[in-house]
Formats: sequence, structure tokens, C-alpha cells
Amino acid sequence: MLKVEQQQPVEFSSALKEKFDEIISRYPKGKHKSALLPMLHEVQAELGWLSPDAMDKVAAYLDIQNIEVYEVASFYSMYFLKPQGKYVLEVCRTGPCCLVGAEKLMNHIEQNLGVKEGEVTPDGLFSWRGVECLAACGYGPVLQIGPEYTFYENLNEQKVDELIQDLRKK
Repeated sequence: MLKVEQQQPVEFSSALKEKFDEIISRYPKGKHKSALLPMLHEVQAELGWLSPDAMDKVAAYLDIQNIEVYEVASFYSMYFLKPQGKYVLEVCRTGPCCLVGAEKLMNHIEQNLGVKEGEVTPDGLFSWRGVECLAACGYGPVLQIGPEYTFYENLNEQKVDELIQDLRKK
């Protein structure tokens, strides 16, 4: 079931609406629904996550049903349906990474940050989650850090601690 958390009503900036129009113009007339994924990326980049109100406004902009947006947003793991930290640590949790310590690394991140998977640290800087394959099976454990999606391989607890400290200094 789709579970989302609501915040304040959303108003898209004029710059974001201009970007929507540019994205929609890339597709043939009558195929504007094809703009949905890149539009959701733009909304998430501006707001940090996809609230129900934001998704409803995207649906209205595209003149499609709200459920069509919810289906897409809940299907793809790159869309966040609740607020995230400024930095999202995504640890590969598939077999090859788990064999070389990904689960231990996730436990360490939970202890280091003091929040469970999907939660946000009190300072709003961090959240973390396990994700499916990050395509570096020979270099695990690996993680990527959004919003820039920088990628790190051959990790251990010390390296993760250094990454977190570096992010805190930014």
C-alpha cells in the first residue's frame, strides 16, 4: 500500500513550471504523460521528496489521474515518498555486497547516525536505506550518497565514518 506523509501545501516555482513545459515539449503531441518521470525528478530536486500534494499537482499539470502519478512514484525506488535527510546514504544490500559486509555496514550506519533505515537524523542531515544492486559486485560493499549520487566502493566502518564526517563539515 502506498504510504506517504503530508506537509505544507506545495506551490511550484515559476522556474519549475518552465522546466515542466520544456520537458513536455520533448514529447509528441498527445504523449505528454511521457514527461512524468523527468517531471517527478525535478519536483524531488526542488522539494526533497514527493508529497501527496506535489504528486497531485503534477497530475493536474499533465491532466492525468492522481493514481497514475502515485503508481509511478511508488514503483521506482529513486522517488522518496517521505522527507529525507540532506544526504541519503544508500547501501547495496544484495548478495555479493552482503557476503563482504554490507549488513554489518548498515548496522554500523544505524548506530553511528542514531536512526533506523528510512528515518532522518534530528539535524536533518542524514537518512539511509538499503537498496538493490548498485552494479559494483566485485567492489563491495558499496554505497552511493545522494543528492549528488557519489559512489564509494570497498567500504568498511572506518571509511563510512570518514565519509559521514566529511559530509558534516560541508
